[in-house]
Amino acid sequence: MKHVESSPVRDLLALIDRPEVISFAGGLPAPELFDLDGVRAAFHEALCEPVGRRNLQYAPTEGNPELRALVAARLSARGLATSGGDLLITTGSQQGLTLVAAALLEPGAVVAVEEPTYLAALQCFRMTGARIVPVAGDEFGMIPAALEEVIKSEKPSLVYLVPTFANPTGRTLSADRRVAIAGLAVAHGVWVVEDDPYGELRYRGEALPAVAVGAPSRVIYLGSFSKVGAPGLRIGWVRAPASLLRTLVIVKQAADLHTSTIDQAAAAVYLGSVDLDAHVEVLRGVYRERRDVMVGALPLVAPDGAVWTDPDGGMFVWVRLPGAVDAGELLRVALGCGVAFVPGEAFFVGDGDRATLRLSFVGNGVEVIREGMGRLGEALVGVG
Repeated sequence: MKHVESSPVRDLLALIDRPEVISFAGGLPAPELFDLDGVRAAFHEALCEPVGRRNLQYAPTEGNPELRALVAARLSARGLATSGGDLLITTGSQQGLTLVAAALLEPGAVVAVEEPTYLAALQCFRMTGARIVPVAGDEFGMIPAALEEVIKSEKPSLVYLVPTFANPTGRTLSADRRVAIAGLAVAHGVWVVEDDPYGELRYRGEALPAVAVGAPSRVIYLGSFSKVGAPGLRIGWVRAPASLLRTLVIVKQAADLHTSTIDQAAAAVYLGSVDLDAHVEVLRGVYRERRDVMVGALPLVAPDGAVWTDPDGGMFVWVRLPGAVDAGELLRVALGCGVAFVPGEAFFVGDGDRATLRLSFVGNGVEVIREGMGRLGEALVGVG
């Protein structure tokens, strides 16, 4: 653990827990959009007789069979043919990633990741003692030719990517690159982890097939209820080939025996009784407007030469400032102006680009976003 640092995002969330600070830092879903009544009703039903006592008991490691079937049906409807037997329910998709890392990595193993990438994934891989190798990407995601070069030269055990509305950049891996990366996984016998917490939060364009569609025997798919339901439930899942799934079940047994039985039961009741697609449509409408306001404000507050992503979905806008601006120093000034973000350096494997920052647009209403972007503009003037 001496090589694993605390997440700057989690540390920052504690630092900015003040009502006067407008936070664009954490990728937190909007709490006012949680279906509190629906979740409350689901827990009530899950705790009623005759099933309530059973739902408070120990349970199989693989997960609630009804929940697995319901999740499988949603994945199949999105184009990734899945059965309940293909799934392991986890305590959030972050645990799924931890289980995969424990099962497939050992000290000195190589993990290939797009740069920049999800920083909690970097934490997870560092905890195993693995060596992390960055793979170049652009506005269309990880570059297959760069990945092939890394595969040949570094022999990675695992390739990790967030192909749809990536954290932190908001970029989406193009359809042809998904096919190419799936082909590389099969050709070279490399495991690919497809982390997909944001895929249903699309605000523009057509949905793309999962990478796992092109290589179901080599791609481990991670999903979560956190971004479209509620993160406090801590319900995630791993879809993996049978050759690996049994190993993941054993690793999970050693970790926590099983995910909370009552949370799983309530999630199953909820998915079986509520029109989640309709709820997701509401999220899309609200988040789309918030994205548009933030992206629309950037030309007014960012200095000349700044560039940023305009994501088709997800939660994040990635900004690169011109010149030698240090986003860490900018954050200090920004906090004085009453606004917060995450400096981008932490999302890189090695020495990161200090002129980058991640902004999350989902957690604040449009008027608060406008005010916060104005404060960010003041901070940018202060370090200009």
